[in-house]
Amino acid sequence: MTGRINKQILEHQKEIQKKNKQISLIKNLKKEVNIGANGTQNYIIKKGINKGKML
Repeated sequence: MTGRINKQILEHQKEIQKKNKQISLIKNLKKEVNIGANGTQNYIIKKGINKGKML
């Protein structure tokens, strides 16, 4: 009976370690977004009725 309980405890610990590892990988591998990169911010319309307006 104690063997079964020990096995369940060990499996539970492995699951917790696996979840913690996944969480840490997600936190460490996320990259920050560059706001305004590639001219996507404050674009000025060049042609048409709204020429010169900023989006």
